[in-house]
Amino acid sequence: MELYFEILLDNGSKYVAAAEDSLNLNPGDYCVIKKDFYTDYGQVVKQVEKPDPQNQQNSESSMGETYVSKSQETPHIQRKATVVDQGKTNENSMRAKSALRTTQQFVERLNLPMKLINCHYAFDGKLITIQFSAEGRVDFRELVKQLSQEFNTRIELRQIGVRDETAIIGGIAMCGRPLCCAAFLKDFASINVKMAKEQDLSLTPSTISGICGRLKCCLKYEHEGYLELEAGMPRRGDCCECKEGRGRIIDRNLLTQKVVVQLDDTNRTVTCPKEEVTVIYPEKYKIQKKDRNEGGNNNRDRNNNHNGKHPHPPKNNNGGND
Repeated sequence: MELYFEILLDNGSKYVAAAEDSLNLNPGDYCVIKKDFYTDYGQVVKQVEKPDPQNQQNSESSMGETYVSKSQETPHIQRKATVVDQGKTNENSMRAKSALRTTQQFVERLNLPMKLINCHYAFDGKLITIQFSAEGRVDFRELVKQLSQEFNTRIELRQIGVRDETAIIGGIAMCGRPLCCAAFLKDFASINVKMAKEQDLSLTPSTISGICGRLKCCLKYEHEGYLELEAGMPRRGDCCECKEGRGRIIDRNLLTQKVVVQLDDTNRTVTCPKEEVTVIYPEKYKIQKKDRNEGGNNNRDRNNNHNGKHPHPPKNNNGGND
């Protein structure tokens, strides 16, 4: 019986591979995988369901659960890794570091606008995978040609986004905890500035942006909860009445469900629960609105008189015949 496992490589890439249940693989075990024309070495992350061929798009990815493409066969786990396999993998890691330094020299020589992230040697050395980030698309065909001649093996260059780069490198967030993308986050949800506004957060870029320079992923976590809390809350600038008198709302706290009211008569500020505050329209607004309406009616009357019949009968120009 075949089982399917998610495999993690040392460069952060993941893919799904099949294995016989007789191997007794568990999360955390290292194994040797047969993939296309080469063999690879990775760690078992977890057991997954059989991938659906109709939804298979990418062969590998730096983040999330990925599956093999339609044109490729499912990678197959050959065996659990032995001590000898581990030793060979350590040698490949040293070769990958050396290859990354050499690649950097070629990049500088060709003056390519790309930032190298890491390098991965296949277990049998038949493939070198180099991940990089860049602002836009980079034409690296000449670089691949020169690297193939230098290392005498197949080269694969893979461009990743800044969020994937941050997830691979890791770090400490502003909250003092490890980055979510490096610790547990698998999929990057769509995030926009509107989410920060609806949570009453400061829109300063340094406050709402993460280490990667993009909006923080955690803005999505409690967004739906803030929408529920905001549903019954008055907005800043609303005129209201409370126990202390009439005033205007200058601040609010969605979590505590309280608002800060500045009183009209004394300019004193008081904090009240939202249940004790009633939003109203001030009388002066009604008066101004009434005045504007009356002014508009008078203007319309004048326009009607101007455009209608003349109030005095026209003079008779047939002079002298009366």
